[in-house]
Amino acid sequence: MASRFPPRFSLLLCLLVLFVSSLPSSSAAQWNNLALDPRTGLPIKPAEPAPLVSAQPRTEAEQAAAAPSFYRRLLNLNPFTWRSSSSSQPSRKRGGGRRGAQHFWRDNERVLDQLRYYEDQVVIRFNVSTKEDEAALRGGIDRMLVDVWDFTANYTDIRIGPERRIRAFLNLLPEPLRSSHSVLIPNVGRAIAATYPPATPEIDSELQSILHNRGSTTPQTHSTDKRQGIHDLFFQDYQPLAVITTWMRLLESMFKGRGVVRMTSIGKSYEGRDILALRVGLRPQDDGNGGPPNGRRDTILITGGLHAREWISISTVNYVAWSFITSVDSDPMIQKILEHFDIVFVPVVNPDGYEYTWDVDRLWRKSRQPTSLASCPGYDLDHVFGYQWNGIEPQYSYYDEECSESYGGHAPFEAVEACELADWARNVTELGTNFVAFVDLHSYSQQILIPYEYSCESSPPNAENLQEVAYNLAKHMRLTNGEVYTVASACQGAATSTSEDDAPESPRSSGSDRARVENRGGSLIDYITHEFQVPYSYQVKLRDTGSYGFLLPSENIVSTGQELVQAMKYFGDYLLGNNGHEFGVGADEHDDDNTADRGPEPEEQHVAELRKRNVMQMRRR
Repeated sequence: MASRFPPRFSLLLCLLVLFVSSLPSSSAAQWNNLALDPRTGLPIKPAEPAPLVSAQPRTEAEQAAAAPSFYRRLLNLNPFTWRSSSSSQPSRKRGGGRRGAQHFWRDNERVLDQLRYYEDQVVIRFNVSTKEDEAALRGGIDRMLVDVWDFTANYTDIRIGPERRIRAFLNLLPEPLRSSHSVLIPNVGRAIAATYPPATPEIDSELQSILHNRGSTTPQTHSTDKRQGIHDLFFQDYQPLAVITTWMRLLESMFKGRGVVRMTSIGKSYEGRDILALRVGLRPQDDGNGGPPNGRRDTILITGGLHAREWISISTVNYVAWSFITSVDSDPMIQKILEHFDIVFVPVVNPDGYEYTWDVDRLWRKSRQPTSLASCPGYDLDHVFGYQWNGIEPQYSYYDEECSESYGGHAPFEAVEACELADWARNVTELGTNFVAFVDLHSYSQQILIPYEYSCESSPPNAENLQEVAYNLAKHMRLTNGEVYTVASACQGAATSTSEDDAPESPRSSGSDRARVENRGGSLIDYITHEFQVPYSYQVKLRDTGSYGFLLPSENIVSTGQELVQAMKYFGDYLLGNNGHEFGVGADEHDDDNTADRGPEPEEQHVAELRKRNVMQMRRR
């Protein structure tokens, strides 16, 4: 039958249909709905369309050179946020107040290379129910040096690819594990690309301009609307290290005149970058050395960015700092906390690694310090501290492999950043700082973990109080946005439950004979707890529970920060000796329908009074 359309029109129509059908999805959630191959668990790639016109046969090299790469097509289509224009026309405002701008990675060839590298990789979750399963999984991880994303008593998430490597890994596992896995992220490269913000150098220049104009003026001379505008600008996306540094200087300039904020460096990274911190507290003046003035000062330490790829931990530390600083005049509870405690915020403990995630490899985890193997630099900064370093005799070599993501060195404190943090903590302690609480932020899995991490057979003397506070921290985080955080021992993620006695509610019963996804030892939470006798130390793993993992979209920054702000307000009130009662007034009446995550709460007045005395004695040490 003859066509009813002119030949040119038919050709244009075909081109239009092919173009629309090739558009990638703009929603990350749609990637995870791709059909999966039941044999491999991998996303099934759509068939390539037939050529529209015949062409002379070309060699494979010519075809590869002529065909645009997957990410070059993404650059042209730009599906992740808004279309970028290469013209000289001024950018226009798009939805959500964002600026129409080029993507950060559009002209960064090194970042484009890593996106291509990760395109054929996936994140897989294995449901682990027995110690035999975990031993087999651990054996496969050791043999192939697989990147472990998360591990709990019930599951382990790994990143692996391409397809032939996935098949090889699955062949190492017993049938129950092969049949119980699921794909969380079918295209890691596309998920990475979605986390980078648009390339907006005007953000940094605007902050620099504000900083220059403000000088050391106090915030009362500036409107609240302007400060809120800075807040919206900073937390709408993840920010690179240079912007974070500028933002921290801005906060100091706004509030230092009132004795609220002091920016300091706790040391230098291996590559010479400052490890910056904000000391926040209602004190008249500082001593000039990063320590508290006028004698001893009870202090809460909050750290983030120990692992470079965990961007949400860095943004959350900054969000909590911003919230406490700017609410000091409007929130009586925050004002009371800052009158009695200093809070030291260290957003980026690993600045070299964090910078590397922006410039080269978004999923880089370790530091950038060279190791004995030149091709595998970097130390896992959560396995290099001195307390119980490699405290359990290793059963596998993964921990000692320079190329593994959990490499902790051949001796404690080999990593420069760990030495700097430990030296700073000792120095400020001698100057009068009394650490009463420590919170180390990580991602992901939405857990609140208590010491010790190196062994499930050891526990701090106040383990019951630690659990009580942890359950209440989880409750206040859930009451904020409805997100559920679980409580466990920090060792729990490396030991599989096999009986009722080994349930998460009784983490101490797990023995050292268990196979472990990662050998424990040398963690920061264990070191701070033991070395400085800190009574309340926690590792908080933030959002999410696996849908995005380390690649959490920036839309979660504010909501995640809000959850931790509410938890820290309860925590501060508890440390004041109120057991959280003053801050938690009215909270329980909204929580009658779910009591599973309540911690033990005292029912008699004399019990509360005894605890208050213990806290006050602890503060006077």
